Amino acid sequence: MGLLIALYGVAAYAIFLATFVYAAAFTGNVFVAKSIDVGIPPSASGEPLGVSWLVDVLLLALFAVQHSVMARPAFKRWWTRLVPKPAERATFVLLASLALILLFAQWRPLGAVVWNVSSHAAGLVLSTAVFALGWLLVLASTFQIDHFELFGLKQVWWRLTGRREAVVQFRTPLFYRHVRHPIYLGFILAFWSTPVMTAGHLLFAVMTTGYILVGIWFEERDLVAQFGQRYRDYREQVGMLWPRLGLRVRGWVRP
Repeated sequence: MGLLIALYGVAAYAIFLATFVYAAAFTGNVFVAKSIDVGIPPSASGEPLGVSWLVDVLLLALFAVQHSVMARPAFKRWWTRLVPKPAERATFVLLASLALILLFAQWRPLGAVVWNVSSHAAGLVLSTAVFALGWLLVLASTFQIDHFELFGLKQVWWRLTGRREAVVQFRTPLFYRHVRHPIYLGFILAFWSTPVMTAGHLLFAVMTTGYILVGIWFEERDLVAQFGQRYRDYREQVGMLWPRLGLRVRGWVRP
């Protein structure tokens, strides 16, 4: 049983990794045949524009609901009655990846241009640099805490080797000393930084940013319940998505 769970965890992680790389290419309109702005537009497919908007909104909402519901402690307690506890995180990661894959496959590009700085060298370089910085911040932040636990590999390894799952400790490695949610900050930078902002890209950026803000509210409520005054103090001292200069803190929480 332990070996099967371990193989399941590895497979879920491999799917996540491929999805993560594709997500960067999808939002950056690079290296992939279909992306946030590249594909068959509604005008060419004959699909009514309103239907295309609705499909994109529903795809984003599906991911948001899946991700938010499955991240809640109450759901985890119920869910682990149905799936082995060591596989809970891997299952969360797998289903989140599948929701994103569905979004990538069914996304409708909405090509009306909101802004375009691609003809200006400074604007093009700056937007591209911030986009890359955002994705690098996301990836680096996962390793600042515990990348392999965050994505479910450690849990299945502990099950395979008979080790007891580690107790989550409150600590703040590098980025978390200055921003409470550097992973979310990275996503916001990546999603908003584009030399050509289309209506579809703007919809994606607005809805994902809104989801992030709502998700932070729920997440921090759970963290206060878990760590109590220690997290309240951390929240007072450290900015949510932007550093508060001159303040230092000790501790950490999983995003």
